[in-house]
Amino acid sequence: MSDVAAVNNLVEKYTQIKQEISKVIVGQETAVNFTLLSVFCGGHSLLIGVPGLAKTLLVNTISNALGLHFKRIQFTPDLMPSDILGSEILDENRQFKFIKGPIFSNIILADEINRTPPKTQAALLEAMQERSVTIAGHHYKLDLPFFVLATQNPIEQEGTYPLPEAQLDRFMFSINLEYPTFNEEVQVVKNTTSILEQQVKPLFSAQEIIDIQKLIRKVPVADNVVEYAVKLVGKTRPKSNEATDLVQKYIDWGAGPRASQNLVLAAKAHAIVNGKYSPDIEDVQAVSVPILSHRIVKNYKAEAENITTKELIESLF
Repeated sequence: MSDVAAVNNLVEKYTQIKQEISKVIVGQETAVNFTLLSVFCGGHSLLIGVPGLAKTLLVNTISNALGLHFKRIQFTPDLMPSDILGSEILDENRQFKFIKGPIFSNIILADEINRTPPKTQAALLEAMQERSVTIAGHHYKLDLPFFVLATQNPIEQEGTYPLPEAQLDRFMFSINLEYPTFNEEVQVVKNTTSILEQQVKPLFSAQEIIDIQKLIRKVPVADNVVEYAVKLVGKTRPKSNEATDLVQKYIDWGAGPRASQNLVLAAKAHAIVNGKYSPDIEDVQAVSVPILSHRIVKNYKAEAENITTKELIESLF
């Protein structure tokens, strides 16, 4: 199949997968779009929203529609690294045998990731970055494709361990889930209080997802689009020459180089699923808020004046 035919095929399948997901998930279109983009780019996503917004159901439904293996890890204060990665045990022949943990799957739902101590959070780091884990000196490769989709509750801060910036930077997107509209909530209540059960058809295979990731990396990008993405990230750094007055006033720390890489990669994916063969500046802008929002540290002035990260990012356009 030629690259052009592969792009056209992906556009068609992208429409189909969104229709399948909408059988179960009402609304939340932005969250669904960005989660699918992160899968097509091979990145990880952090889903942030209050309880009851179907964060877990969204991840479960997407993994079913993608036809991938899915494991859920409920993060709690007593969770240990071995509960995620696996551990070695003595078998009946007095030999050490490795029992794989839930990390050995295609899609990992890290539910309420900020409820577990830093030692356990860090157990995910190597897996997220290197797509491999090291246990008792042995190196184990993870099955590809591999994604961590983590959820976080923004309101309940008691008994939580906020994710350090280094770990937040591992997530390609930070996706905020909004409350449903009145009509959407009526539909949710109707769907969830009846006997009807919607079945989601798997539309992809693991190999197809890997092929899509390769296809997206092949997409050509004009130099001016790459330069725009890098300049946009540079503007978020208060000490840089490009920083705007708003950035210098309200931001303590800006985004690092990983943000620039993710902007270009996500812009490619955004262009492709919308039927374009190369991204433009509009594609970079379309993906910039979920890519930059968790990489920018606001100062107390921004908090005091209720300046949102989204407003700051959009002011840079």
